[in-house]
Amino acid sequence: MATTTLADPSYTLTGWREWVGLPEVGVPWVKAKIDTGARTSALHAFDVQETTRDGERWVRFSVHPWQASDDDAVETEARVLDEREVRSSSGHTEVRLVVPMALTLVGRTVTAEVTLSRRDEMGFRMLVGREALRQGYVVDPSRSYAGGRPPLALRRRNRGR
Repeated sequence: MATTTLADPSYTLTGWREWVGLPEVGVPWVKAKIDTGARTSALHAFDVQETTRDGERWVRFSVHPWQASDDDAVETEARVLDEREVRSSSGHTEVRLVVPMALTLVGRTVTAEVTLSRRDEMGFRMLVGREALRQGYVVDPSRSYAGGRPPLALRRRNRGR
């Protein structure tokens, strides 16, 4: 059985928090926590409205890309893959819609299953879970922003300045 090291070029190194892009949604930057304790990724979504299109379930929703801000909301829609019961870190259980979403993390774009949830009160508008990370990422918990940062003006906007 072969062992894999952090130097293995087939893996991409990520820190415990990163700036993630959502190219299909039109959100170039959202600050995300890399959460190996979460199976599925989660995104802050509001104004969630389910619909049916050609016999399939779809959902229309909006995203606030900036932490602690309602500015620059982006409206989008996606096909519903599933509905799952998710237990939060506080032990609270809720049923969430699951959608496929392209994530750009440390320069690579992968498709991940993402649950839609209200994350107004959370420190990060997005969590990237194990299922997305399983696509060739290694997490270094001592690092932040291994994939780089957006320009200073955007980082200030994220902080509400």
